[in-house]
Amino acid sequence: MLHIVNKSPYERNSLESCLRLASKGSAVLLIEDGVYGATKGGSFEGKVLAAMADVKVYALAPDLSARGMADRVLDGVSVVDYGGFVDLVAEHTNCQSWL
Repeated sequence: MLHIVNKSPYERNSLESCLRLASKGSAVLLIEDGVYGATKGGSFEGKVLAAMADVKVYALAPDLSARGMADRVLDGVSVVDYGGFVDLVAEHTNCQSWL
């Protein structure tokens, strides 16, 4: 399953809930304000790093750049462009958007 999170982890609990409920082998794509969860130095860094033992985490490059976070991405998070976003959707049978 591909989980898509677009809300900041500092405003909503979408990312925290997603990471808690995502099955081993799932993928999590952070877009829009959700990319703040993929950055170094934040309070969610530990949770995201721990979750990467079971799930693959991706972040959308244009959204990281738009927020000035392109140089602060956590090690292990894969940065994708819009084509990569489309590829992830096509690769996964199911997608879940976390609001």
